Amino acid sequence: MPKPVVPEEARRRRRPTKNGAVLSERLIVETALRMLREHGSAGLTVRRLGTALGADPSTLYRYFSGIDDLTLAIGNMLVGRALACWEDTGDWRADLRDLGLRIHAAYLEHPQAAVLTASRVTGKGYEVAADETTLGLLRTAGFPDSEAVRIYHAFIDQSLAFAALDAASLALPAAARTADEEVWRATYARLPAATHPHIAATAHLLVARMNHSAYPTALEMLLDSASTRLAEVRRGDGGGDDGGRSGGSG
Repeated sequence: MPKPVVPEEARRRRRPTKNGAVLSERLIVETALRMLREHGSAGLTVRRLGTALGADPSTLYRYFSGIDDLTLAIGNMLVGRALACWEDTGDWRADLRDLGLRIHAAYLEHPQAAVLTASRVTGKGYEVAADETTLGLLRTAGFPDSEAVRIYHAFIDQSLAFAALDAASLALPAAARTADEEVWRATYARLPAATHPHIAATAHLLVARMNHSAYPTALEMLLDSASTRLAEVRRGDGGGDDGGRSGGSG
């Protein structure tokens, strides 16, 4: 059974740790992020984290019920970094594109943490704010509620799926990542047109593109589809709403 987390007002430690730092949720999460970057998920334990903070490991249970609770907090912080300095310009498509690219980039800054957290639902503040923001952009643009939820679902899952995929590649040992990247040049680019005409015809393009993330392209395709659907809604084509009201006329 997980240990109960002490309420925030009662768990603040006023005395500094052996490292001279005053413990806080943010400090613990930031230290955990550094440990993940340096040692991977296997290196993140309560004991090691306590050592890195200069605190007794048991102290961490005043802030988190365990490593899984800490993992959720890490995911929440990554989303928070994506939201930092983001502004609503009133252009739903540009704003959604910017938000998606920020989420993707925030996760890729910490590949090991992204692999660990991209599939999780935290229910914490920054994640909830990102969900509210995304739904707000869509509903205010004029999407009926059922369409807004459908597009939101595709948008957030696409962002996190590509973050996890691209982060997994970045988290590989350098030699393995280089070997994977070289396959496009060493294997695909050398396939003969007689047996693989389509690969041979596009080999130079595959070599140029396939070692880069497809997320910007996939995101643009999603936005194209959403824009087309919004135009249909405004013309009264298709409908398909569940009776929910949209947030504005766009």
